[in-house]
Amino acid sequence: GMKDNPNKKYTLAKKYKVTDEYNLVRLDNCLFSQLRYLPRSKVYSIIRKGEVRVNGSRSKPYRKLKIGDIVRIPPHIVTERKISLPSKSLEDILKDNIVFNKESILVINKPVGLASHGGSGISLGLIEAIRQINSEFRQAQLVHRLDRETSGCIVLALKKSVLRKLNQELREGRVEKKYLAIVKGEWSRDFQLVKSNLIKNVLRSGEREVRTSSSGKEARTEFTLIKKHKGLSLIGCRLLTGRTHQIRVQISNLGHPIIGDKKYGDSETNHIFKKMGVNRMLLHSKSISFPRLNFSCTTDVPEVFNKIMGDEEGK
Repeated sequence: GMKDNPNKKYTLAKKYKVTDEYNLVRLDNCLFSQLRYLPRSKVYSIIRKGEVRVNGSRSKPYRKLKIGDIVRIPPHIVTERKISLPSKSLEDILKDNIVFNKESILVINKPVGLASHGGSGISLGLIEAIRQINSEFRQAQLVHRLDRETSGCIVLALKKSVLRKLNQELREGRVEKKYLAIVKGEWSRDFQLVKSNLIKNVLRSGEREVRTSSSGKEARTEFTLIKKHKGLSLIGCRLLTGRTHQIRVQISNLGHPIIGDKKYGDSETNHIFKKMGVNRMLLHSKSISFPRLNFSCTTDVPEVFNKIMGDEEGK
């Protein structure tokens, strides 16, 4: 029963009135941030069972909330997880990787293997660690996300007003995001605009998996060949939409999976490169710019990219 585990707490039902912060945000995303201590799979399960009510009625996870909506969150058991503080080394790594910090915009060159935020079994993500580095970052919010295994530019807002401004630019498709990927095989064209419809599936584990489906949302990417070397190609990817796993799925469907991509890649190739000491997915968020806000930011290309593409001297 309840008494056996001293770490278990029973929370009462919570009523939450939607403020400006969650206006037009999906119900599931609102709950992820309201219930940070719950695994994503648990959040989906309480929504699926109809235990979460919006204005008194059952709702789908993708329902967009509006200011003034009343979200009722049912009583549930919480196993207290000690709040994990970032280890000194993670704090130092993040401090060293601050690329830009002005006017309440913070850009980090995210290391590989760090999730954008905690959840699904990861107690500490980039955002939780950043908030604890110093008091001026206490209110930091992610403007967009990077996959856990992708390195590079990730933008955070330190103030609500700035978050709103940046989010608007993203929504209206005015943000330019450029990535670099090293893929298997020799890319045949210099330039290719890829359009596909992607649908996102959340597995029971809370992990996300994306595939092509006519009922999915449109994803558009421009791919440019930068260089070929020993059966590999270095590709520049310009995102015209920002769907989950977009580049990884599209490029894999073209027959050129990203080296080190465990989910959509080629396991034999990954294995060969792992033996050569490549322990990461070769996808890097190189730059992001908000032209209307006169703001842009670029990160260095990771060493391993130069090494594999035969640019020992680096660029």
